[in-house]
Amino acid sequence: MSTRTQPALVGRTLGSLRANRPFQLLWFSNLFFFGGVWTQTLVLGWLAWETTHSDFLVAVFGAVRLAPLLLGPVGGAFADRHNRVRLLIIACSWALASAGIVAAFATLGRASYGVLLVGGLALGLAQSPSQPARASLVLDLVGRENLSNANALNSMALNMTQVIGPAAGGLLINGLGAPAALWVSTIWYAVSLVLLLPLRGLGQVVHAHTGSSLRLVTSGLRAIARNRTASTVLLITLAANILIWPIAQSFMPVFAEESLGLDAAGLGWLLTCAGVGGLAGSLVIAGLGDFRRKGALFVVGTAAWGTAWALFGLSHHRIASFVLMTAIGVLSAAFGVLQTTLLLMTTDAPLHGRALGIQELAIGVMPLTSLILGACAERFGIGPTTFVSSTLLVLSMAALARRTPSLLRYGS
Repeated sequence: MSTRTQPALVGRTLGSLRANRPFQLLWFSNLFFFGGVWTQTLVLGWLAWETTHSDFLVAVFGAVRLAPLLLGPVGGAFADRHNRVRLLIIACSWALASAGIVAAFATLGRASYGVLLVGGLALGLAQSPSQPARASLVLDLVGRENLSNANALNSMALNMTQVIGPAAGGLLINGLGAPAALWVSTIWYAVSLVLLLPLRGLGQVVHAHTGSSLRLVTSGLRAIARNRTASTVLLITLAANILIWPIAQSFMPVFAEESLGLDAAGLGWLLTCAGVGGLAGSLVIAGLGDFRRKGALFVVGTAAWGTAWALFGLSHHRIASFVLMTAIGVLSAAFGVLQTTLLLMTTDAPLHGRALGIQELAIGVMPLTSLILGACAERFGIGPTTFVSSTLLVLSMAALARRTPSLLRYGS
């Protein structure tokens, strides 16, 4: 690669961050917010496993933490009719207060399983209902042409925190104890909040609505149902969150100890591999810019992601599992970045918040499916359960691609 080409590639990869101060602040705020989420999720999940040593009770913890995803449509309606920056400030303040309280309980030695459940629920309430506002604000700040690049950069920030947060959390648990790791997540939320404050003059409502939130939600559902491409994107999101994401979100401590014999630090490094892979995948998509065939990459990449999970479920070899987890991270970028990009690009601007809220609702099936998969893992083992579930995702992708071939051709 020539020296002239390298700066051009870097400029294209970081295009949305260049000379866009508001998006820079949002990007760094997201970086610290999700750093807190990843650190707190790992620590609370590890404590839930150490406290109960039950696959099912770990699944219950995961279900409780993810339950606020069911509020996605309401959060989407709020994002369409309220100041999106203000909503993010409220969510970040809630996360800061909740993390501090849970950390205090852990410091005092009072972090029972019940406290962990409440802490997980509080974390979910801070994260999930605010996601429609967070994602739709990106389009407000960067515009349609830079949307794919900006979403890839946001995914890169998320994966950077997945590299740092779990590794730091695992090392802190082993070195200083769980309370120290929880206090670190509290600090990350505080920095995220400070970075959001200069954006208070932005995020104004463009499409004002005077109807009730329920009416806005139902009208959004009807509009999305009539949009075949957007509805197929949502069905793929639904399939992934029924079959794969509950395993990734709830059962990694079980994989670490039962399948691979890893301690907390080893779990942290396993999740870090996923973060490194996701970071690499996000950088590739960011470098592509406003590329053609976004739909094809979304469908094929998601199917390959499911295949990698199926192989991971069969693995009991540490090195192979670390390599597979890195591949899972790389391939997850196609799903994670493009599901939101395609949903925003295939719907009208007045629907963006509600479309993303419906996406959160599709993700919100995870609490129920976590319990079902947890019961299956309790009886058949986590490895076989993961293999079967991942195979079903690959078959679902083939069926949905056949249902909507226009998605494979969709570009911009």
